[in-house]
Amino acid sequence: MHEKEIELKIRELPEDLRREVLDYMEFLLKKYKDKENKTREFKFDWEGGLSELREKFTSVRLQHIALEWR
Repeated sequence: MHEKEIELKIRELPEDLRREVLDYMEFLLKKYKDKENKTREFKFDWEGGLSELREKFTSVRLQHIALEWR
């Protein structure tokens, strides 16, 4: 659909529905902008989150515990 077609359709709507269309457009823009940002960046903010447990568990021990849970 072309921009002019969209504009014509919007003009046909009553004022209260135009506001709904605008709200929905803003929702879609935010939704997909957030989605793009999430797929572009990989954050390591979790890194080191369990460092205090390093002395208690080895990676092998954690693998065994995970297998027990399954």
